[in-house]
Amino acid sequence: RVAITAGEDSERKPRVGGTADMLESVTKYSPYSRSGSFLDGWRSRPPISMAKDDIPWSVLLANQVPKLKEPRSLYCVPRDIVHPRWPVGIESVCGKPDLTHAHCPPPFVEEFYKRPSGTNFRLLEKADTDKHEGNVVYQLPAMRFPFYTRSRPTAALEMSDFPADKCDDDVLRFESKFECGNLFRARKVGPYEYELELRWDYFTMKHTQWFYFRCSNTRAGPTYKFTIINLLKSGSLYNEGMKPLFYSEKNAKLKNLGWLRTGQNIHYYKNNIRRKDCKGERYQYSLTWQFQFPHNGDVGYFAHCYPYSYTDLQKDLLEIANDAVKSQYVKQRILCHSLGGNMVHLLTVTTPSTHLTEAKQKRAVVVTARVHPGETNSSYMMRGFINFITGPSPDAKVLRDNFVFKIVPMLNPDGVVVGNYRSSLAARDLNRNYKNPIKDAYPSIWSVKAMIRRMLTEREVVLYCDLHGHSRKMNVFMYGCENKDPSLRLQERVFPNMMGRNTSKFKYSSCRFKVQKKKEGTGRIVMWQQMGILNSFTMEATFAGYNNIHFNSRDLEDMGYHFCDTLLDYCDPDTSKVEHVLANLTRIVKAQYAAKLGKSIDDINDVSLEDLDISDLESSDGGSDSSVSDGPPKLPLLRKKCATLQSKKEKSTDCDSALIPLL
Repeated sequence: RVAITAGEDSERKPRVGGTADMLESVTKYSPYSRSGSFLDGWRSRPPISMAKDDIPWSVLLANQVPKLKEPRSLYCVPRDIVHPRWPVGIESVCGKPDLTHAHCPPPFVEEFYKRPSGTNFRLLEKADTDKHEGNVVYQLPAMRFPFYTRSRPTAALEMSDFPADKCDDDVLRFESKFECGNLFRARKVGPYEYELELRWDYFTMKHTQWFYFRCSNTRAGPTYKFTIINLLKSGSLYNEGMKPLFYSEKNAKLKNLGWLRTGQNIHYYKNNIRRKDCKGERYQYSLTWQFQFPHNGDVGYFAHCYPYSYTDLQKDLLEIANDAVKSQYVKQRILCHSLGGNMVHLLTVTTPSTHLTEAKQKRAVVVTARVHPGETNSSYMMRGFINFITGPSPDAKVLRDNFVFKIVPMLNPDGVVVGNYRSSLAARDLNRNYKNPIKDAYPSIWSVKAMIRRMLTEREVVLYCDLHGHSRKMNVFMYGCENKDPSLRLQERVFPNMMGRNTSKFKYSSCRFKVQKKKEGTGRIVMWQQMGILNSFTMEATFAGYNNIHFNSRDLEDMGYHFCDTLLDYCDPDTSKVEHVLANLTRIVKAQYAAKLGKSIDDINDVSLEDLDISDLESSDGGSDSSVSDGPPKLPLLRKKCATLQSKKEKSTDCDSALIPLL
């Protein structure tokens, strides 16, 4: 890009009478111009041809300054699906599975699994050891590089065929070399028993939770047993009644059924296999379940949660772009490209304003999702949110008329493509690197911060929300940031409390507002601390469900609608709802504080909220084991130019400009 200043006569405001004068002024001061004496050595270069739309005007030091726009290919969304890019080291992939009914919820309620009483977990712990037995029937080729180097498009890879649907023997055929897939190895340890290992997040030795793989050559009738032996989390919702997901291609064709919760004898327990990612006596965990396939010669898929791929997102966005009505108030752009070269989409949803003053009066709402690629339930909440906010309902129109919505539906497309659970290709958790993001290593995080910082100079950001999935708690809930300012006490709890009133799937009592030091790199805390956004939240959806019933994809999409409904209540010009909720929250907090002190609520009724330390009323938020950042990105050509990596206080606050190659 070339920026052209006003030249020597900077005190005089340039007169521009039209497009021709505009082009003349640009050509006069352009270093690429044929005429003039700016750089005589460049006179042989042809003049740049510029269309009218390529020359926007900005105000700089009270002078109008013409400058060139970015090339449209950098920010315009293609009009067709773009196949993902894969890191070098992956040599072959299969095509995308044809799951025609993947987004169709079942017409019946899926209850939790009820474990028989008297289960002896001590016997289960002795079952799995590192002395693996049986025959290896599937193994993913190992990554050839210990760190990310570069990426290649799908067309540059060898395209593999899926295994045959039906064979002469009774051995299952496994496959996971497709978008979002994750299965590293499968061993046959019995006639119908298989021991499975998941692949770690690429370039790491941890984060095994997400699984998604294909099975073919099935037999109806026998009871199969599957055991995943290298899980790392000490607790799991599988012990609370959660079931794995299964998709049958024959069920989809014959019965119009999509993903179903299935399995019996489901157990999650610690095994005798030591962890390789840490020192000491720490062991891995196993998940086991039994299952009967519904058809002979069927093709089935097992998954931890409803898959939602990078290609699925592009299909959804293309439907919006091809809709003549929605495209009038939905603008799609490429916010940036990820480390692997995949697109990070940005949607701006608002009713076009007729006057500049009207546009400036609109407040902004920022919603992001899928920073952790294995938390696919966040994409379904985002899908429901986008469908509602772009829909024809009167409430959606009111929101578009009064707000500017900035939406980033997939912050970590690289991790989504390769089937990671938590990390990006830099081998780091992006949601621990908002504080000082490195542009070249975490481009999506850096770009989101830059977008919000730029937007705050134009309008107020009334709410920021990052959508996530949770592997240990039930229901949907939020994490927020407690405000110590007396004038803003409990204000951050109003929106979550309202949401709990609007839907029974949201549980306000599970919300936490304590700001922990180990979480200072997360999006919600950085947007609250650095950007000053009062309502800065992480909305977490369980992988399981509520009231002993599993969430299906439609339940998750409904949370997007309830989010919008709550936003209408919260921003209603009639503040009676907010005042009522604040008064109720005050009574709740005082009752909790009185119970902690062993007193009656009447004893502290006259005590002001400013005198109460309500942060002590909450426990920790029960977040991930990987709450602390792993340090600088695992990239050989980048490192932070910081004086001391040990002292966080002495780190540079502008690390994105302090990158140097390792020679």
